[in-house]
Amino acid sequence: GEGDRLTAEVIRLAQDAETELERQKDLLRQIHRYSGLWGRRRGLRLTPAPPPPPPSPPPPRPTDPAGAVLPVLVMACDRSTVRRCLDKLLRYRPSAQRFPVIVSQDCGHAETARVIASYGDAVAHIRQPDLSDIPVPAEHRKFQGYYKIARHYRWALGQVFRTFRYRAAIVVEDDLEVAPDFFEYFQAAFPLLLADRSLWCVSAWNDNGKEQMVDVGQAELLYRTDFFPGLGWLLLAELWDELEPKWPRAFWDDWMRQPEQRRDRSCVRPEVSRTMTFGRKGVSHGQFFDQYLKFIKLNDRFVPFTQLDLSYLKKEEYERSFLPKVYAAPEVRVEELQGNRRRELGAVRLQYSGRDSFKAFAKALGLMDDLKSGVPRAGYRGIVSFVYRGRRVYLAPPSDWTGYDPSWS
Repeated sequence: GEGDRLTAEVIRLAQDAETELERQKDLLRQIHRYSGLWGRRRGLRLTPAPPPPPPSPPPPRPTDPAGAVLPVLVMACDRSTVRRCLDKLLRYRPSAQRFPVIVSQDCGHAETARVIASYGDAVAHIRQPDLSDIPVPAEHRKFQGYYKIARHYRWALGQVFRTFRYRAAIVVEDDLEVAPDFFEYFQAAFPLLLADRSLWCVSAWNDNGKEQMVDVGQAELLYRTDFFPGLGWLLLAELWDELEPKWPRAFWDDWMRQPEQRRDRSCVRPEVSRTMTFGRKGVSHGQFFDQYLKFIKLNDRFVPFTQLDLSYLKKEEYERSFLPKVYAAPEVRVEELQGNRRRELGAVRLQYSGRDSFKAFAKALGLMDDLKSGVPRAGYRGIVSFVYRGRRVYLAPPSDWTGYDPSWS
């Protein structure tokens, strides 16, 4: 109500004041530095001018999430269509101070470099220095691209967290277009990531986010998922501290999905995706693009996430509310769903008993049916929530589920 709106407004004003204060402090520091230099130069007319001072390092990692700086790291290579990605990021970002855009370019592609340079100071352009081929096992020769991507990620994340010392970062690839509330979503979910150690990422992506499989009327709905989605995701510097020493040579995203890395942690993901991919050309050569990716619905209705209570996503609360909701839903057979029968039931549950029944049901209903380390896409404790013919369906294991079986892959 009115109270909430006022609170939100006061918080916003406080944030603005804080940002302005930082800017003023920065200016003062520069003035001090230059006046010191000026004084020295007047005393020593004959000495050559000293070199300009190095840019001041970013302020120490703040603990207040409201004023936190969340850089957007754009991973680019040889797609000059990165323009579409950057145009949307710059159009929708609410503040250049709080959301600096850093484009990391691999591959040395001149046309792409020109496009990035055309944005001037609106983005920072960094270049991955090692463009050499990577020695790979003979049977992986055709996967050279995946090795280069892993090398680029390692370098670029190292820059963001080691060189620039940011507290967290949002990672985006050059073929992603973002939704109008992309920044709002990450700003609101960031404190959740700080507070709940059972979360390790926030992702903008719903793997089953095809238009007819989501409820666009519930664009504010968020979930926990055990499947690492990527495709526009937020991580903390602490996670990079943990992953960097063992970062893989290739296939980094599937490596993230292995139990040794995931360690039973979850990500937050939306009902309706806040990113969509327009890049058919890429290392995976359009295999998924034509089947799934090009049908993902990009949210177009701005949701004021920073004014919503997201505490329902904390692990204890989520398990208290989400699991009973799923297992209280009446069970139906797949034929009843396909035949559009028993409509009066509202939300329903379709139970699978093993890998084969999961895959069969997923295929029959148009869900992504692949499992990575035994985890279904968008799944939480084995449960996949989606919309089928206009009704909410939970594809779920029995309620005595005890964990994922990595042999289901």
